[in-house]
Amino acid sequence: MAVLKVKFTKTKREKLAQILWILNWVSVATGVILFSLGLFLKIEIKKRSEVMAKGEINSVPNMLISVGVIACIINFLGGKICYDCSDTNKFSRWRLVMLPYIVCTFCFTFCILVGAIMCYTMRNELEESLYLGLRDAIKFYKDTDIPGRCFLKKTIDLLQIGFQCCGNNGFRDWFEIQWISVRYLNMASKEVLDRLKSNVDGKFLVDGVPFSCCNPNSPRPCIQYQLTNNTAHYNYDFLMEELNIWMKGCRQALLDYYIDIMRSIGFTVLIIWLFEISVLIGVRYLQTAMKNVLLLGDPECESDGWLLENSFVETAKLNFSIIKNLGKANQISTVSEMNDPNMDVQTANYGPDNVPSKSIPTAS
Repeated sequence: MAVLKVKFTKTKREKLAQILWILNWVSVATGVILFSLGLFLKIEIKKRSEVMAKGEINSVPNMLISVGVIACIINFLGGKICYDCSDTNKFSRWRLVMLPYIVCTFCFTFCILVGAIMCYTMRNELEESLYLGLRDAIKFYKDTDIPGRCFLKKTIDLLQIGFQCCGNNGFRDWFEIQWISVRYLNMASKEVLDRLKSNVDGKFLVDGVPFSCCNPNSPRPCIQYQLTNNTAHYNYDFLMEELNIWMKGCRQALLDYYIDIMRSIGFTVLIIWLFEISVLIGVRYLQTAMKNVLLLGDPECESDGWLLENSFVETAKLNFSIIKNLGKANQISTVSEMNDPNMDVQTANYGPDNVPSKSIPTAS
């Protein structure tokens, strides 16, 4: 029994074809939107690639860009097919193409759904990429005179100012690395030498942060050095005082920024997916209705259209049996080749000088 069977008159078939022609052109526009969203996300990731580790984070924008291009091509072809389907004579040209087109469109709409799901499931990969990238970028903050790293100080400072953040996980990350270059340290100073010697790795560690961590909204002048020394500042308590530096880590700030973008993109892609599914259902109805018109042989008659010719269970069993039979056919062909009686049979090599005596006729 057909699933969701609907009767179509000639007028209804023509109207359906016209509506689907328009919707396919709208789908071309949605393909452009998908491409644009993927390109926008790729550019946003590229902007801060210096503070991101290489990983799978580009898979989402690449997926959206690819799906967008495919959407434009498939829906452009679908518009041409639906336009011709309003005429029975023109439909006969596309009769053999319609079913493969519907299958390809179904696979394409599934890819759109996968792209939408990826937008919501990339949090862990994105967080790991930001953590590793920021850790390395902060580590090389001081290397302003080393080629390939000289830009990282400016990148980190602009990042912390723009996103109102400090460090990777927080401002304490700056306490654990030497972020002041040796060229700006007075090696004749006893304090500097004592601090270098007190560290096992010989690093100049301070309980301070770069200027870009300062919060300009604080009424107090920025305290960026000796943050944990209460006696170094007047009327200051490190544990009780609300510090006038950014408290949020840059990893969390960037993660929130990208998650908001990807959620918005994911929601848009889901809407596009629902729209493409509705167009696909309409094309399926049109294909089955026009196919039945050709079988009936009367362009003016009513015809049935459906999503599936048989029930879901019967369709699944049929497809499963087809796949199973294909597997058996491959096995039989392989076994027959192995047991071919004509294979590996030794044949005599008879030449003019190597003819058996019985084969030579004797004169009577």
